[in-house]
Amino acid sequence: MLPTLTERAQLDAGWRWANRFAALGPDFYTELAPQGVPEPYWVAASRATASLLGLGEDALASSAWLQALAGHGHLEGARPLASVYSGHQFGVWAGQLGDGRALLLGELAPPPGHGAGSLELQLKGSGLTPYSRMGDGRAVLRSSIREFLCSEAMHALGVPTTRALSVIGSDLPVYREEPETAAVVARVAPSFIRFGHFEHFSFGNQHDLLRQLADHVIDQHYPACRSTSAFGGNSYAALLHAVALRTAQMVAQWQAVGFCHGVMNTDNMSILGLTIDYGPFQFLDTFDPGHICNHSDHSGRYAFNRQPQVAYWNLFCLGQALLPLIEDQDLAIAALEPYKSSYADAFARHMRAKLGLADLTLESDPSLIEDLLQLLARNRVDYTIFWRRLSHMAGGTDPTTLRELFGDRPAFDAWLLRYSELLRLIPQGKAADLMLKSNPKFVLRNHLAEEAIAAAKQKDYSLVQTLLTLLESPFDEHPGMDAYADFAPAWAAGIAISCSS
Repeated sequence: MLPTLTERAQLDAGWRWANRFAALGPDFYTELAPQGVPEPYWVAASRATASLLGLGEDALASSAWLQALAGHGHLEGARPLASVYSGHQFGVWAGQLGDGRALLLGELAPPPGHGAGSLELQLKGSGLTPYSRMGDGRAVLRSSIREFLCSEAMHALGVPTTRALSVIGSDLPVYREEPETAAVVARVAPSFIRFGHFEHFSFGNQHDLLRQLADHVIDQHYPACRSTSAFGGNSYAALLHAVALRTAQMVAQWQAVGFCHGVMNTDNMSILGLTIDYGPFQFLDTFDPGHICNHSDHSGRYAFNRQPQVAYWNLFCLGQALLPLIEDQDLAIAALEPYKSSYADAFARHMRAKLGLADLTLESDPSLIEDLLQLLARNRVDYTIFWRRLSHMAGGTDPTTLRELFGDRPAFDAWLLRYSELLRLIPQGKAADLMLKSNPKFVLRNHLAEEAIAAAKQKDYSLVQTLLTLLESPFDEHPGMDAYADFAPAWAAGIAISCSS
């Protein structure tokens, strides 16, 4: 039953709808109402994300907000819309795409003095849009739980990401490889604009609209690009440069934490350098640089070790899209070029932190990190467990369990000796403290997500909540929860995650 007028979902006092993307005009989107799922029920909700929107815990227990986040109900001032964009998918121009199963409810501006920036609220799985193509506009419970948990997990790891407010379930059947049930994820971000939005107007030779979009992004998210003297004062080249730097920082964090995105199409790349569109993602179990987490990626285009290069390729596509505004190919290339050094510097910085050597440049042993990664790969060592055990060893614990991870013990012992010599240059407590804050104990391993999904299909959401609690503070020990930080079981290697959702 839909909420009555007196039960309508309300924003907390002071928050208002700004809807600046909607102000761009109908060339950028189609306005339409969400198609709510029938008989919705709560699966999970993030109190941390709710607080970003000024929502209290009572909202996450109310029938009004349940209905609103399921695609029913009424949010006074919201302007639901599906945006149009294009993009390259698996390296091939795919033409017009768009929000085929997502609907932007609108942009919320905080009250004066709140300190937070504006945030957009989007529903994923809320029904057909003009951009659904052959799809049904729905999301399934399986992928919705994965996106919800990983969004919040990545935020807690310090990785730039969209956030997830809730997962609402329904018994509505949805057909993918097999019959599943529907769900709606409420997502939150300062903007959901993608590289593909720019490609859409550029490839369509709609340069006035391209300029309008670029000006919107600069004014709302990159205002420093207006006043910069870099690139001859060309604000569009400055925008490309700023996006390249943010993307480099994000991907460096992916590589350091062992995260595989799985489908880095240009329409899945955020203009704000946020991790977006959690589909066939995976955190590495054993360290395999060539690991392919997407069952649909037959060529291995988006393998783990290719992610930095693919991000640069995608940025080059963005540069091509912005070229009608930059008007100078050499200037566009110059704006992109710092991506390489920015990525390398950021990755080295994160790896030094993981080693507890943040204050050192490693000039005395420049191959320390690369040699370690090769050792981890050759010995097929569990990535997350290795770093956590190394952190404890740096704090003074016995290294036996660390050494047990390696089949080639002599090679690891030789590396450990080199590392220990550098570690002695850092106060023991300081190094271990940094490492325990840089190397998580808990990540969203595929088998944990699968177990939570299996329970949720039986209407048991307790494991989803347990994982959310652990992933919101992944660096803490959480006594009694060691099983969730253990090695992946053998059956986990057979989990196939594809683009279907």
